Amino acid sequence: MTDMNEKQKELLRRREESRMGGGPERITKQHEKGKLTARERIELLADKKSFVEIDAFVTHRSYDFGLEKQQIPGDGVITGSARIHGRPVYLYSQDFTVFGGSLSETHAEKICKIMDLALKNGVPVIGLNDSGGARIQEGVSSLGGYAEVFWRNSMASGVIPQISAVMGPCAGGAVYSPALTDFIYMVNNTSYMFVTGPNVVKTVTHEEVTSEELGGAHTHATRSGVAHFTVENDVVCLSRIRSLMAYLPQNCEEKPPLEASREPDREKAGKLDTIVPGNANKPYDIRDVIEGVVDDTSFYEVHELYAGNIVVGFARLDGKVVGVVANQPLSLAGVLDIDASLKGARFVRFCDAFNIPLIVFEDVPGFLPGTDQEWGGIIKHGAKLLYAFCEATVPKMTVIIRKAYGGAYDVMNSKHIRADYNIAWPTAEIAVMGTKGAVEIIFRKEIMAAQDPDGKQLELEEKFNREFAHPYRAAARGFIDDVILPSETRSRLIHAMEMTEHKAEQIPRKKHDNLPL
Repeated sequence: MTDMNEKQKELLRRREESRMGGGPERITKQHEKGKLTARERIELLADKKSFVEIDAFVTHRSYDFGLEKQQIPGDGVITGSARIHGRPVYLYSQDFTVFGGSLSETHAEKICKIMDLALKNGVPVIGLNDSGGARIQEGVSSLGGYAEVFWRNSMASGVIPQISAVMGPCAGGAVYSPALTDFIYMVNNTSYMFVTGPNVVKTVTHEEVTSEELGGAHTHATRSGVAHFTVENDVVCLSRIRSLMAYLPQNCEEKPPLEASREPDREKAGKLDTIVPGNANKPYDIRDVIEGVVDDTSFYEVHELYAGNIVVGFARLDGKVVGVVANQPLSLAGVLDIDASLKGARFVRFCDAFNIPLIVFEDVPGFLPGTDQEWGGIIKHGAKLLYAFCEATVPKMTVIIRKAYGGAYDVMNSKHIRADYNIAWPTAEIAVMGTKGAVEIIFRKEIMAAQDPDGKQLELEEKFNREFAHPYRAAARGFIDDVILPSETRSRLIHAMEMTEHKAEQIPRKKHDNLPL
């Protein structure tokens, strides 16, 4: 083999310089924090040897504050294309070893380039965020760069899936790009997000708070709902993103990828006919119902730690991807509140945007009462969930398991808001309210006039249960399509999916909707 000429050697030297980022010392510091480097993250996320870098030799154009003496190829972000499960994606990975991953004008241009390519080609985009924020030395140029990214996030929304992983600091204006994407992953103890940091909070409000308390993964997964997923470390985070991508189509024009059908968990499927307690006030775990119906080990829960009274996530039914929305009797008896409404609405809208059929498992006693909820805007927030189901044009199926009371019955994908297939178990109770409350209102005078008010109340409750606390009055009106045995649920839903596969539904022509924000 002949010796390389000088130009080839120069190319390899420059490649190695770009590959080393901030250098061995800063790479070591990154590892000491329990974090992978930007390139190591890409290697774990993408299919083996599939990543092709773009703009490896880009450097910043700033000459203020001595920056002209610090020209590092790549400028703190690695961008390019790759494959995950054999399907193309575009991605960027911020490099904290270079200027703390801070965003400059050219750093932003690199991200914008791959976002433009992703949108043009109908391919998902994944951002791995690890940045100290805007590069202060560049002033308004870096701020303009953020806004360019935000605009592209908005234009890509609902067109291609956008996934964000926060794997280090993400503060100030930087938080709004992940917030505009579809799903956010955060790593415990090494990542945080906030608009203003602990020092500013202390100055303005005199509150003492750590970065972890203010904007750590646990905070955003349980309190704010900003993070959809929290993971133990970088390796698990990247593995979980790969798993998620198996459920998503490439863009809004495609359907999600198919897989071979798998029978559901045998033990849980076998318990469906007996899972609902005889006492309507006793809870059960709705996840056991979901896993007894969908393909084995296919349920991928979203927002697991937030608003536990509603469960959402992706699953497969006969190999086809579905979005699951389910009331959770184990938490607040499954009532809808502000957080649950927002969680459900966001997920429903994502599924509708990307051609993922919706399956609702319903056991809802109503909306949570109280001044906190009313003053917090439960009316407008509950309306978001209602609106999301109303506007969704994908196939929509509902299984009423037990309670379906009041306005919550309407909201949870009822036939009246154009659900395609609505069925009920024999344990279903479809009514304006629960038996006790209904009897106290309807028969108030009779109860008060009785010699034994408590006995009269019980007598009337038993009569009300016999006449109204069942699914057959709704079935008689055609508000549900059938009453089935719980063990028949999977086969009925598979049939409904087959019948609605080519569903075509048009919404009125409009510039855009006016969702009750």
